[in-house]
Amino acid sequence: MAILRIRIYWEDDDSIYRDIAIRHSQTFADLHGAILKAYEFDNKHKATFYRSNDNWQRGREISLEKYDDKVYKADPLLMAETALASEIKGPNQRFIYVYDFNKIWTFLVELINVDKDENKKLTYPTCIRTEGIAPSQYGTKGLVDSRLAEVEEKYDLNAEALSEGFSEEGEEGDSSEEEEATTDEGNDGF
Repeated sequence: MAILRIRIYWEDDDSIYRDIAIRHSQTFADLHGAILKAYEFDNKHKATFYRSNDNWQRGREISLEKYDDKVYKADPLLMAETALASEIKGPNQRFIYVYDFNKIWTFLVELINVDKDENKKLTYPTCIRTEGIAPSQYGTKGLVDSRLAEVEEKYDLNAEALSEGFSEEGEEGDSSEEEEATTDEGNDGF
């Protein structure tokens, strides 16, 4: 059984990509799920693939479902019913994947290799390569989010610092220090 190695680039930064290995007989719905898992996105939004050419122009649509609020030039193929092999026309076949029609997450999907033998140790589809920190679907992500939260908790001085007499920057906390400074300046050593 042929194993397709497909690279999924994030459109905004092509140094961020995921390689997915998938059987040629699996469907676009399987690929859709693998992309979401590889980029750590949830499965709560609408999605669609477009067949594409070498210039990344959108062609025939392969949609998760037929959406009533969308106008189609031709009825879309459905991901669950469309095998990958049926839409691959050449060795460098390309697709465009759009997820969440409000935020319009766009990924460029490209067939990069076909293996004749499958690895019995792998469960397909599977992410076999990860490059770059994935964009965050809803906010901060990556090294910043969990580690920053830990640092903020560890060094959060607001409640303790205020109870020990420290004031927030720019607050009129303890004015006695200011008074001492002005009286010392006024004496000029006499």
